[in-house]
Formats: sequence, structure tokens, C-alpha cells
Amino acid sequence: MKALVIAPQPFFSPRGTPFSVYYRTLITAELGVSVDVLTYGEGQDVDINGVRIFRVPRFSALGRVKTGPSALKLFLDGFLFLWAIALLARYRYRLVHAHEESVFFARFLKPLFRFKLIYDMHSSLPEQLTNFNFTKSRFLIGTFRALEDSSLRAADAVITICPALADYATARIPDPEKHFLIENSIFDPVKLANAPEPNDEGSEVNPDDSSPETTIPSGVQAMVYAGTLEAYQGIDVLIEAFAQVCPSRPDAFLVIVGGNAQQVKRYAADAQERGISDRCTFTGTVSPALARRYNQLATVLVSPRLTGLNTPLKIYEQLASGVPLVATRIYAHTQVLGEDTAFLVEPSAGDLARGIVEALSSPAERRHRAENAKRLYLEKYSRSAYVGKMRKLLERLG
Repeated sequence: MKALVIAPQPFFSPRGTPFSVYYRTLITAELGVSVDVLTYGEGQDVDINGVRIFRVPRFSALGRVKTGPSALKLFLDGFLFLWAIALLARYRYRLVHAHEESVFFARFLKPLFRFKLIYDMHSSLPEQLTNFNFTKSRFLIGTFRALEDSSLRAADAVITICPALADYATARIPDPEKHFLIENSIFDPVKLANAPEPNDEGSEVNPDDSSPETTIPSGVQAMVYAGTLEAYQGIDVLIEAFAQVCPSRPDAFLVIVGGNAQQVKRYAADAQERGISDRCTFTGTVSPALARRYNQLATVLVSPRLTGLNTPLKIYEQLASGVPLVATRIYAHTQVLGEDTAFLVEPSAGDLARGIVEALSSPAERRHRAENAKRLYLEKYSRSAYVGKMRKLLERLG
């Protein structure tokens, strides 16, 4: 079988975190499918046996592609559409795996080129328009909703990435048997083409990242957050909570991993104002390998996210880490986490502080919940479970 993957994102770019496309492509190729990837000009090529990458023009003068809807993405998607037609005409793929909005044109090309269509649904696109404040136009939002519903019906298989999105999609699919819940739950090192060899620790090297490792003071109980520093992640709440933790836990130390220079400056100033700047550190953006090293040095991990329905990719890695997790009790977390696998708290500074103190003060309970979390990961979200789901999907379409 020969498949075309259409990825409307910078592939591959850790800063844009398109990990789901990489892992879907990797496993599909491992299962014996010959794969071509059509993507944006921005990004680095990956080294996967049996996979070729085709790129539309870069248009670097227009800037970098950012997360969420944008005029630049709409412009580049027009070129994806034209390139897709050319590739389909030349290679006559039996399968097209369309990520996110690329399904909007793939579903119209399907009857013309007679391929089977996978809709990889990472989010509800009409909701993205409002969540990212892209538009308030009822007409545009309604158009996207109609396209989304039409694509769900037209696809031969629909992948969703979390239970909340699965519920949303299956309510709109006439045949629930064509739905597959495949969480973004694996995190193999990404092998970039023409990248340096792995370092002495065996970790992958990210050429985009030149950040030195920040030293965590010895003798402290390290709390580590690793991820983006967007407002919905609750970093301001975390800093406020940590300020409340400091008086009762003089051994506590906060490490915040991720974020661009402007975000780091903002939150570092917040820590300075609260008088806790000597008790925390901000690393800025680092490679995935370095972020994992910080996580392994932690006494507890924290996920203070305030809103959202899609389960963050990092939650699965946190489950597998063997390090206990303090997380807010929101649906993005609780559709995976429970009281037996994490210290769940309300999304407020006071309750987050309480949960952190509880975790730091309870070594036996930390071990118990971390062991439960790792067991849950191995049973439901491990690589073998992921491969099994992808195999079942491809067998249905074979």
C-alpha cells in the first residue's frame, strides 16, 4: 500500500511540536506502508525508512508558522492543495492520511482520485477559530463547522486523540466503527535527517537548541514544569502557588522549562516581585532530551493547566516517567489521570500549593501514585498499545 500524509504544519520542528504527525508516519512505515509526506517548507527532514518528504515553498519572508489558525497557514494550505493534486495525479495513492484542516480539500479530491481517506482530527477546527481569537465571524465559523461535519462523514476512518474529542466526533459520524481513539502517547526520539549523532547519554540532539543545562541546587526538592508558557498553562497560578509553598517548605525549588524569551522575562519578573526568584529558575526553550532530564531530576512534576479538553502530550510522558505528578482537576487531565495516579488539585493557587505540599511531604504516597501511573501507561498508552491501534486502523482500510 502507498499512502500520502498531508501535514499542514512545519514538519519537523520541535518548537511547533508536530509530534503526532511524526509518530503516525513512523508507525505506518514500520507496518509496511510506503509513505510520502506533503508538508510546509518550514521544518527539518526526518529519517524514516520508506518515507519521502515533499515540501511546498518556504516563503521565509512571511515569518514562521505559529500554533493555531493564521493567515499564513491559510496561504500555505493553498499550495498544499495544489501540490496534493500533482502528487495524487502522479502516484495514485491508495490511502491519504489528512491531518487537521487538510482534510477540507482532501475530502473533495477523494472521489476524483478514488483513495481511502483518514481524517486525523487533533481538535475541532471551528472551535480553534474562537479559541485563538482568529475570528468572530459567524459565517466563517459556520463554514468551518459544515466542512468539518462533511469531512467526518466522508472519511473512511477518523482518528481522535483524546476521549473528549472522541465524544465530539462520534456524535457526528454515522458509522462509529470507523472511529479510532489513538492518543499521542509515545515519545520515541525523533531522528532528524543529517543530524549529529546522539550524545554520550544516548539522547537525541536538537540542532535548533543551544541552551546549556541549568544546574539545579543540591539538597532541594525540585518541582518541575516542562511545556509551553501560554496563558492557559497556568504558569502565573503556579508561581503564586509556589510563593505560598516556600514558607513551609524551605527545601522546595521550582524549575520552569520552556517558553520564548518574552514569556520567560514576564514570569521571571513575576517571581522577582513575589520575592522567590532565588528559589526558582527558568530555562527557556530546550530540546526534548534536555526537558526529559529535568523531569527525571524532579521530586514532583507539575501541570497547572487551567483550561482545555485535549489531553496534553506531556501527560503520557509524565505517566511513564516514574515521577509523581501534581495536576489540576480539569477534563484535559482527568480523562487520563485519577486520584490513584496523580495528586489532583483545583485550578487555583491555594489548592495547587496545598497539593504540592502534600506531595512533597508524603514520600510513600508519591511512590504509590507514581507506580500506579507507570502501570497505567504500560497497559493503555505504551508503544505496543499505540502500534496495535494503528495496525487495526490500517487493516480496516487494507
